[in-house]
Amino acid sequence: MIQILEERNIHPEAFYPVASKKSVGKQIKLHDKEYSVVDIETAIAAGVDVALFSAGGNTSLEWAPKFADLGAFVIDNSSAWRMDENCPLVVPEINPNTITKETKIIANPNCSTIQMVMALAPLHKVFRIHRIVVSTYQSISGTGKAAVDQMMNERQGNFDEKVYPHQIDMNCLPHCDIFLENDYTKEEMKMVHETRKILNDDEIAITATAVRVPVMGGHSESINVQLNHDFTLPRVRQLLDATPGVTVMDQPEKNEYPMPFYLADKDDVFVGRLRRDESHAACLNMWVVSDNLRKGAATNAVQILEHLIAKELV
Repeated sequence: MIQILEERNIHPEAFYPVASKKSVGKQIKLHDKEYSVVDIETAIAAGVDVALFSAGGNTSLEWAPKFADLGAFVIDNSSAWRMDENCPLVVPEINPNTITKETKIIANPNCSTIQMVMALAPLHKVFRIHRIVVSTYQSISGTGKAAVDQMMNERQGNFDEKVYPHQIDMNCLPHCDIFLENDYTKEEMKMVHETRKILNDDEIAITATAVRVPVMGGHSESINVQLNHDFTLPRVRQLLDATPGVTVMDQPEKNEYPMPFYLADKDDVFVGRLRRDESHAACLNMWVVSDNLRKGAATNAVQILEHLIAKELV
């Protein structure tokens, strides 16, 4: 997030990097200026306008309301507030109007959800979506540093320390997050519930299978979408081309299609392999790739901040 604040030329009047007490006093750089890490009580006492949270659900549940009660906007990257009916779940290109002066806690959606709705929102607006079947191919970076360490250690022959229940190198795990009573994982159900909330349509039928793959960065998704109205591929491409933050990369005759290896450190959501589902007249297939740490998390959070600034809410 600090890197993206710099890239997007955002210069706060005051900046308070926050961490646990053991990190207090360490130095963090923003725009070539050094700032000392403070504890969370110091940040609250400073009376900040916006708090960017990325410290896990329990931290967000405890501390986000304390910032909000003092008038600060909280942009939260955890799953803690996403399905709270009083908190907007925001992708700025899709539903920024859900943010008001009163909605102090703003939830950043799940990374897999963000890239899917970026590709589907323009189609839903024109054709209306009846059903979504999505399979994800998710980077290990979505799990965190320990997962990256596990894969790299395995490539060196060290299989001792595991964050996953199985080897991840040279493997695919159909297991993202914990399993729920319905035998779906929490990650899969996030995509169901969050998509409906962002698109403001509880009638969309959605089923997901989330798979962790040995890729360092970038999530990929195979999406089959059933539409309520007939469509043409040129019209679909036209709608996607006109959508800010979406890039169509779809020339299979030239071997051009989105791949995470080539799209790291980019903010757009890339869409390719567009084709009719020949088994069903109303269905469209697409392949969607995005950097899960950027648009899937940090970039989306900073874009929400930019919206607050543009609307003079802060």
